[in-house]
Amino acid sequence: MERRTFLRASALSLGTAAGVGAMGEEASAVSAEHPLRVQVLMFDGVEEQDFVAPVEVLGLAGRMSGGALTTSMVTTGQPATVTCVYGTKVRVDRGWSPHEADVLVVPGGGYRDKDGPGVNRLIADQEWLRRLAASAALPVGICTGVMVLSAAGLTKGRNATTHAGAKADLAAQGATVIDARVVDDGDLVTGGGITSGLEVALWLVERFVGAQLAQRVETVLEYERRGTVWRRA
Repeated sequence: MERRTFLRASALSLGTAAGVGAMGEEASAVSAEHPLRVQVLMFDGVEEQDFVAPVEVLGLAGRMSGGALTTSMVTTGQPATVTCVYGTKVRVDRGWSPHEADVLVVPGGGYRDKDGPGVNRLIADQEWLRRLAASAALPVGICTGVMVLSAAGLTKGRNATTHAGAKADLAAQGATVIDARVVDDGDLVTGGGITSGLEVALWLVERFVGAQLAQRVETVLEYERRGTVWRRA
């Protein structure tokens, strides 16, 4: 079976009676020879902490595992310099290529500013949403980035979480909102507000590479995970 298809099929079985075994199979499928390719979406108005946390955690995990994970930042289109919500400017050297990613992390930012930069411009981009919905990459939403996944139809009828200020909207759009720091619904992973990107990224390390590496990353970062990782029973 093609590797990305295997990872996605394994994700669907998480949380079932075979969930623990499935997670072990996912971890064994990832190695320096066959790394988990993670792309982090960047856009004007992105919240700094939303993307910095996964870039830091996953980048460190990649180094400590000898390359079992690779992480890159991407735009929705062409390379560009992105201006974040607090004015930080980040040069992003590549556009998103669905065929080159196993995981796509969508951070949040600017949700309440309907006319300014941020996730609302992604939500209004129907072509981008169609590409997102059609992608085989595991969608991972952080904070109000989850609302982008919702606009693409990826959270309807699914268990998910988001920033506290957007939970009512997420529920109104058809998701079953779970009050947890991280919600792993198999082939959909979502996180709560802002700093939960740390927990989301550490969970991805544990799920795909193993708990031992996740614990080592925590030790280096001098950070202890908070809250709950909710998974289907």
